[in-house]
Amino acid sequence: MPHTKFRRKISPLLFIFITILLDKLGESILFPILPFLLERFRTDAMTLGLLTASFALAQFFATPIIGSLSDRYGRRPVLLICVLGTSLSYYMFGLAGSLWVLFVSRMIDGVTGGVAATAQAYIADISTPADRAKNFGLTGAAFGLGFVLGPALGGSLAGININLPVFFAGTVALLNFILGWVSLPESLTPENRRVSGWKDLNPFSQISDLFQHDRIKGFLWTTFIFNFAFSGFSSIFVLFLNRRFGWGPSSAALVFVFIGVLSTLIQGGLIRKLIPAFGEGKLTLAGLVALALGLGLIVVIPSDSPTIYVLLYLSQGLLALGVGLILPCLRGLISNRVSAQEQGRTLGSAQGLQSIASILGPLWASWCFDQFGMLSPFWLGSLFILLAFGTTWMNLRSMSPQAAA
Repeated sequence: MPHTKFRRKISPLLFIFITILLDKLGESILFPILPFLLERFRTDAMTLGLLTASFALAQFFATPIIGSLSDRYGRRPVLLICVLGTSLSYYMFGLAGSLWVLFVSRMIDGVTGGVAATAQAYIADISTPADRAKNFGLTGAAFGLGFVLGPALGGSLAGININLPVFFAGTVALLNFILGWVSLPESLTPENRRVSGWKDLNPFSQISDLFQHDRIKGFLWTTFIFNFAFSGFSSIFVLFLNRRFGWGPSSAALVFVFIGVLSTLIQGGLIRKLIPAFGEGKLTLAGLVALALGLGLIVVIPSDSPTIYVLLYLSQGLLALGVGLILPCLRGLISNRVSAQEQGRTLGSAQGLQSIASILGPLWASWCFDQFGMLSPFWLGSLFILLAFGTTWMNLRSMSPQAAA
């Protein structure tokens, strides 16, 4: 059993902050090096997209089960199992001697990749409705900080050995598991636990049931479109930097560090002041506009001009602002419109919807990259984000002013 005195000294929100921080540190350390790890076997964008999609595919089928298990048995044991599986998958990835082993390792990580959804349900358990979006912003700060440290470490360690960041990620995930084992208390009270039927374990059924909630239907479409476009961008961005500007892991890592710093500032502090002033709905719309502009600006950056760095970092600044506003506000809009008993299942099913988008987004972006040129995923992604703006605006307009805030 975890040490009781140690658990009492640390707040539950700090537990989750550290857990997500270490999880995202391990995940983001691979961002600037993944195409370079893959080039030992294949160099086309589609293989990179398939590798990224394989994680999301496994996560899609596993997440409803994970969400239902957390609703029945509690958040703590599910979080610990997910983190341990992630650690094992990284070690397998680093030791891979063939392409199929890389795919298997990513799918294992996907199967146990329920940390984010379970952590969000944990926060929903311990937060009042008024504080949920703010506390989701704290998880966003952990994501942002991990996004800063992970790529910086990845770029630095890759200079020593290209496989070293992968083994470091596995070790960080293992430390995350140990931290959770000794310090993480349970958040779900017995009266709020529920037993799921077979229907609850069907990801398509859960997503279909989600769309029966009229109060969150429009926000679910926004969630899907946003994740489709953003996952497509993320999957080919480092490959784009290498092909268009000749950048290696270290240069690509600096861009991710820049994004992470801004994301941390927005989701860790600024969002807590912006939500009371403007409301979740307006901030979601503003974030979508910023994200669309950031993706569109990438298209006009010349490949041989002194303005490359200025325009590239400006585009990523807009992207970081957009994501920093969208993620906590969109989660808050959804979470505050379902009951306490449905938090784990709803957020888990929403994660399943994101997984579908994360399967299709990289496949679409990598196919466009190979077939229509490296700029096509970015201007098409900008159009998709504008479509998400339209669905959000219409859904907010159909609600009362109090509900839309």
